Amino acid sequence: LMDRRTFIRVVGGGTAIAATQTELIPSVLGGLQNAMAFDFTRELSSVEARHYRKLPGGGIECEICPRHCRVTDLERGYCGTRENRKDVYQTLVYGRPCAVNIDPIEKKPLFHFHPGTTAFSLATAGCNVNCKCCQNWDISQSRPEQTDNLNLPPADIVEVCRQRKVPTIAYTYNEPVIFYEFMYDTAELGHKKGIKSVMISGGYVEEKPLAELIPHLDAIKIDLKAIRDTYYRDYVDGELKPVLERLVQIRKSGIWLELVYLVIPTLNDSEAEFKELAQWVKGNLGHDVPLHFSRFYPQYLLKNLPPTPPATLERAHAICRAEGLEYVYLGNLPGHPAESTYCPACGKMIIERQGYQIGAVDLADGRCRFCNHLIPGRFA
Repeated sequence: LMDRRTFIRVVGGGTAIAATQTELIPSVLGGLQNAMAFDFTRELSSVEARHYRKLPGGGIECEICPRHCRVTDLERGYCGTRENRKDVYQTLVYGRPCAVNIDPIEKKPLFHFHPGTTAFSLATAGCNVNCKCCQNWDISQSRPEQTDNLNLPPADIVEVCRQRKVPTIAYTYNEPVIFYEFMYDTAELGHKKGIKSVMISGGYVEEKPLAELIPHLDAIKIDLKAIRDTYYRDYVDGELKPVLERLVQIRKSGIWLELVYLVIPTLNDSEAEFKELAQWVKGNLGHDVPLHFSRFYPQYLLKNLPPTPPATLERAHAICRAEGLEYVYLGNLPGHPAESTYCPACGKMIIERQGYQIGAVDLADGRCRFCNHLIPGRFA
């Protein structure tokens, strides 16, 4: 195994390192394999988890997410990443990401958060839900012993970002709540070194853990799967109510928030649902929270359904704009005008986008350059 100093030198300088010291797996590293060297390990972590309680008579109850798994000795919770070892609940994925990459921040998507910048993105195995449309099911529905994991503790992640001038760390691809301790410590250390953190989540988390985490984050993007609980029960293996409660909590905290709604033909794509969604967002989160409608492509357990027709997405966009939402976007439609940001006061384009690429940005101190209207977000 290479030592930390070698790791940081290699990652920071982008130089090669002997194959005997490290190996590169493109499926894990995305586009980083030509620029970075990493340490792989078969050893899982054994760090004590947070937010659990010991039960009378033995066993523990996890209090991270609404499932409240009750776990006996040597058993794991639903997510497969937390194990009871003699009534000490331990996370098996601390410092053990199975996927890392440097992405445009627009890929998260976060459109009102430092546009045109990059994020060091990471994920571990596991998830606390089972979305039948999951595009990352190969890691989210795996246990950590089934994936190729990096030995990458928080300090090394932060140093990578510092050396390569990546301003943000993104906890993404799977549900970051299941690697809460790893995310918390990385975000906390990142702030001390001037590195921002964003959580890309389904919002299936309890109030207290989220409240403790928020001060160490800079933005949160929530995937709101649907506005009907039946969808959550049938296609997510979860519940809607806790997610809506967390959205309100996030908004009240003052941290930057954006929403994504994956539009799936026949399942959550009715005009009534779009209208209900818009009214709920406006009434509970405000008219200026960015809402992204994303196009579905057949995958995982929903390969029987067709891709979302562009006209359906455009109808969702029109309904939400008519209901008073000011920043509504369409995703997975490269080149569509609704990828860009328009000033709600004067109507002019103020952030031009083509896919994940940024064109003209007509903002000055967070205001529209044409009419001086204040645009919500984090732009400085």
